[in-house]
Amino acid sequence: MTTPFPKADAMKRTNRALAEPPIRVSAADYERLVDLAEAVAASSPAVSEELLKELDRATVLPPANMPAGVVTMNSEVEFRDELSGKVQRVRLVYPKEADIEAGRVSILTPIGAALIGLSKGQRISWQTRTGERRSLTVLAVETAAVHA
Repeated sequence: MTTPFPKADAMKRTNRALAEPPIRVSAADYERLVDLAEAVAASSPAVSEELLKELDRATVLPPANMPAGVVTMNSEVEFRDELSGKVQRVRLVYPKEADIEAGRVSILTPIGAALIGLSKGQRISWQTRTGERRSLTVLAVETAAVHA
């Protein structure tokens, strides 16, 4: 069966691929982040759902097998906002350590959930808390010390 809009179908496939690049998460981060997402499910259901969705599609690796250059908790990430062209450098942290003025972004934010597991060169589409679709490209990652 052929579709009357092959270009539109191709664009949808491209957008889905752009929105969901393959990601890798250490088993230690995975366990902690699932627990965190479940703990905030009642108070922040949208954030919890987004983080769990990202974790569900991740390839989970033993911490010792995590390749360098993958965004893990406490990694410093430089990325470019594809809409504005602005380049930012942030550290991905747990909520209690978050301080946007100091460049520490919580994993329980839409951009934090989008960054986890990405590698240099990967692009992801994510939705802001206001419902706006944005896209970012990871330019550099300084991986944190290996989690036990």
